[in-house]
Amino acid sequence: MHYTYLILILFSISYPLVKSFENKIYYFSKWKYLFPGIIISALFFIIWDIWFTSIGIWRFNPDYILGLSIINLPIEEWIFFIAIPFSCVFIYEVTNYFIKKDVLKTYSKFITLILILFSLYISIFYYQKLYTFITFLSFALFLMFHLFVIKSSYLGRFYIAWAFCLIPFLLVNGLLTALPILIYNDSENLGIRIYTIPIEDVFYGMLNILQVLTIYEWLKKSPSTNQ
Repeated sequence: MHYTYLILILFSISYPLVKSFENKIYYFSKWKYLFPGIIISALFFIIWDIWFTSIGIWRFNPDYILGLSIINLPIEEWIFFIAIPFSCVFIYEVTNYFIKKDVLKTYSKFITLILILFSLYISIFYYQKLYTFITFLSFALFLMFHLFVIKSSYLGRFYIAWAFCLIPFLLVNGLLTALPILIYNDSENLGIRIYTIPIEDVFYGMLNILQVLTIYEWLKKSPSTNQ
């Protein structure tokens, strides 16, 4: 069914979009901070995606996509990098609303350091596997930027939100890789899967959402966007 990927994306964004106007979260009022982050991060990941598709790291099953492409990338994939961050930042805002205390604040630096060391280790020892190497190295470097440069105060909240994001992530990405809509070249990843999902996808997703969130939080605090 050629609408499968599109339907999956629309399903992912439907609930957050409807609830954006709910009077507790007022998510719609924060879109002016959200969409610049989504667009900037999408540009980074779309270039990455185009490159990996062109060299055969992964490919898209023509049975489940519309067949419309921009720069050899299915139109659904372009929409993916808007819909998924939109939904995940919504979850971030919801968790912040219901969990007032930053319960991981004390441990966030330690968690971040462990993730950096783990990601660097994987990227160094599996450098020959391109998806693994690029994903874990990029994730490690971006966390280092957070920990040592901008010294962000919201990483603990991000980790809590990502734990909740994993529930729809496993559902949506599980279908994406089980049908499969997206087919991986397993010689370029670790071969470790959560059900049918390559473990790299979890860190790829974390990097994507954290990039968006970094710009989102910066714009929320910027005087120029709050006039």
